[in-house]
Amino acid sequence: MITLNRRSLVTLMAATAMGLSLAPAKADQFVNILTGGTSGVYYPLGVGLSKIYAEKIEGVRTQVQSTKASVENLNLLQQGKGELALALGDSVKLAWEGNADAGFKAPLDKLRGIAAVYPNYIQIVASKESGITDLAGFKGKGLSVGAAKSGTELNARAIFAAAGMSYDDLSKTEYLPFAESVELIKNRQLDGTLQSAGLGVSSIKDLSTSVDIQMVAVPAEVVTALGAPYIAATIPAGTYNGQDADVPTVAVVNFLVTHSDVSDDLAYEMTKQLFENLPELEAAHNAAKQIKLENALNGMPVPLHPGAERFYKEKGMM
Repeated sequence: MITLNRRSLVTLMAATAMGLSLAPAKADQFVNILTGGTSGVYYPLGVGLSKIYAEKIEGVRTQVQSTKASVENLNLLQQGKGELALALGDSVKLAWEGNADAGFKAPLDKLRGIAAVYPNYIQIVASKESGITDLAGFKGKGLSVGAAKSGTELNARAIFAAAGMSYDDLSKTEYLPFAESVELIKNRQLDGTLQSAGLGVSSIKDLSTSVDIQMVAVPAEVVTALGAPYIAATIPAGTYNGQDADVPTVAVVNFLVTHSDVSDDLAYEMTKQLFENLPELEAAHNAAKQIKLENALNGMPVPLHPGAERFYKEKGMM
């Protein structure tokens, strides 16, 4: 009986000690970062952010989820299936409005802004062998426009409409992620691909080292016809192998977005650690070099999260 009591006492003391040691610890907060395909820019940036948050925000566990990018990310945020997402500005605007044609069955009223980050350049590339040199050259040719109703595909639709064209002008329209699109071009099963991404996206880099490519310009009159949130941009010469000249195109800003159920403290820390650790994020992908604090609020299509707002007020920006 005495032995049993001693054992019980030891067990109770151990349990109590464990309880006391755990009591002061902050409960884990989970941050699922919604990105895009692994060969795009969203994914490596998401990985970079997840490392920063895991190291810098106390009590946070992170995960990076590869998705079909903007449209899927925003719908997942509304459902509470992620805490942070990267998405194109036009997609965020259409999500807030509840544009069904863009893939949003109702207004996504839980979306809240964290920051404008870097511009996505619409990069249209064809194999040299296809003979395509301009947008009109895609008539009767095969093109991949990104996953159906993704941010990239919404960009493709808008650009074709502004150029007085549609998918009906193509011989084949493929709705594929970046890496799969490139593989089809390599195998001569497709003539070109339109990809909305940061400069130096790995998929087009891979293509340019495998076959001779032709970067296709988006002319100024098409940019004008598109209007906001699109802006004129340039893909500098040498961005890809065999690209000897600057290529005019169009860009649209990416945003980091969260939802209203994320706590103010967590949203504050996610915003703060983003801007205080930009060199680490730049190591994840060159596109992060274009993230600037002074541009963080430019063109925000949804209300700011109160936690992010607190950070910007501290910086004297609001």
